[in-house]
Amino acid sequence: MSEAIRILRDAPLRARNTFGVEATARCLVEVADAGALPDALSLPELRGTAPLVLGGGSNLLIAADPPQPLLALTGARVRLVSDEGGSAIVRAEAGANWHAFVMRTLDQGLCGLENLALIPGTVGAAPIQNIGAYGVEVRERIHAVEAWDRERGALRRLSADDCAFAYRDSRFKREPERWIVTAVEFALSRRDEPRLDYAGIAEELHARGIARPCARDVAEAVIAIRRRKLPDPAVLGNAGSFFKNPIVPAAQAEALRAMHPALPVFRGDGAHSRKLSAAWLIDACGWKGHREGDAGVAPTHALVLVNHGGATGAQLLSLARRIAASVHERFGVVLEPEPRVIGASWH
Repeated sequence: MSEAIRILRDAPLRARNTFGVEATARCLVEVADAGALPDALSLPELRGTAPLVLGGGSNLLIAADPPQPLLALTGARVRLVSDEGGSAIVRAEAGANWHAFVMRTLDQGLCGLENLALIPGTVGAAPIQNIGAYGVEVRERIHAVEAWDRERGALRRLSADDCAFAYRDSRFKREPERWIVTAVEFALSRRDEPRLDYAGIAEELHARGIARPCARDVAEAVIAIRRRKLPDPAVLGNAGSFFKNPIVPAAQAEALRAMHPALPVFRGDGAHSRKLSAAWLIDACGWKGHREGDAGVAPTHALVLVNHGGATGAQLLSLARRIAASVHERFGVVLEPEPRVIGASWH
């Protein structure tokens, strides 16, 4: 067996998911080099299965012990693929820490990911979820994704268009049993073109006395805002925003805003759809700060479910379902979770 492969049996998962829920994987295979993936997938423990690919565990709710084996890519190398002076292509392996990678690009004078600072998780998870924050989605900076195609039994390089990105979605998320993301290439710029149109960023920069912000200034502003609003998973277990902002027909959005003028409404995927604030809907139903035993909702942000210490994944899932049901009952809007639910189904 390759030295790049390590097999762990009855592996505890509490430290491997940011909710901090107790769970056990009957088998966890760690792979330090994507070149060893064919050997890993041919192991008796993985052969003929579709293992759950585990990154930083920041986009998972483990409601019960995973029924399938787990696979973790731990390679974290970062390198400059090309540098044309004004722009560059940077490649990062799937196991690289996302926030550390963002700050590393800023240290190298490369801009474009600053609005996505302090998002927990790994680089490999970024394209799967098409992570986004403060007016930016990662797809805007993805040049290509390298992934193992289990259907073809080969490593493939997909362009951004091939990834079929959508709001918090991608072909990797829609076909989890086919794709294993191994590395991502990002197209970044050396020119500061700050995106300040999202609520809160301009105000934070103004409070800091920064009139002409650079990319690092924006990152520091985002970090400060996130730390105020979102609990640190190392202190209070959570997976960040639990629900997607729902996208509804424009007519439905306008009818809701006519009844609830304070409801934030944004442009959706096209001219005929609108995106609603899930946080506002949940808060309006009285859930912010709610707690049942150790399962609850953060007092600072209605979108964030939290584990106060001993909550099970099943308890958190039950709470999330009841939150979604109350929003649907009051507003007629369907909420969907951002994290992948393991060991149970959402519906």
